[in-house]
Amino acid sequence: MFDSGFGGLTVARALIDLLPDEDLVYVGDTGRYPYGPRDLGEVRSFAHEIAGHLIADHDVKLIVIACNTASAAALTELQAEMPIPVVGVIEPGVRSLVEATRSGHVGVIGTVGTIGSGAYQAAVAATGHDVTLSCAACPGFVEFVERGETESDQVHVLAERLLAPLREARIDTLLLGCTHYPFLARTISDVMGREVVLVDSADETAFRIRELLAELDIQNPAAIETNLDGHRSVPRHVFESSGDVELFRRLGRSMLGPELDDVRSVTWG
Repeated sequence: MFDSGFGGLTVARALIDLLPDEDLVYVGDTGRYPYGPRDLGEVRSFAHEIAGHLIADHDVKLIVIACNTASAAALTELQAEMPIPVVGVIEPGVRSLVEATRSGHVGVIGTVGTIGSGAYQAAVAATGHDVTLSCAACPGFVEFVERGETESDQVHVLAERLLAPLREARIDTLLLGCTHYPFLARTISDVMGREVVLVDSADETAFRIRELLAELDIQNPAAIETNLDGHRSVPRHVFESSGDVELFRRLGRSMLGPELDDVRSVTWG
């Protein structure tokens, strides 16, 4: 799985909890983050490069694009071109969003690139649910998370300004359309009000991956053996960063937990 930085660790955490016997390789492309302000074509090229690396160097059986901007830019192409299944985070989150609303007025927040791509607007329309969607780009949120400043006064002031249109739209459900944003959930909830339900796509993505592994019969044999005899093997968790490895280990461990221990440097050609 891969993300521009730390945000995809929310998906990694959900996967480790739901599928404890599966090996996991996580690439945090911190040397090139944030993806949000970049041209989608550039993000698409990054996604192809990282996906190729995961297949060639780690022999993975499934790729998770744990980044909303990269999902918007490259999911369809990677699904068509890669020899293994590729899963994004947009569709699972949207499915949960339209099922959670009570009033039919829903919102999505994301990076400039994600919101500008129209991917969420198209995904909500494709569900066929009768909902009114309001979207807001939130430039700056990712940078606060990457610095570990998730509850500062500055991010709260920024959130009040960026989320004002969604408050005016009187939505009752808000999808956090960037995997970094769950780390800001407390601030976002304070600004939006406790009556607004926040939807995080991480858990829904993990459920979809579990379904897909079973459908394709590519579960880790250890997972099947565990169900039969109660024994468990030790899963392999590898984390790679294209930026500062020590910073990734320190900050990432505080976000994910003790599983984030083996961090390696990765460079691109």
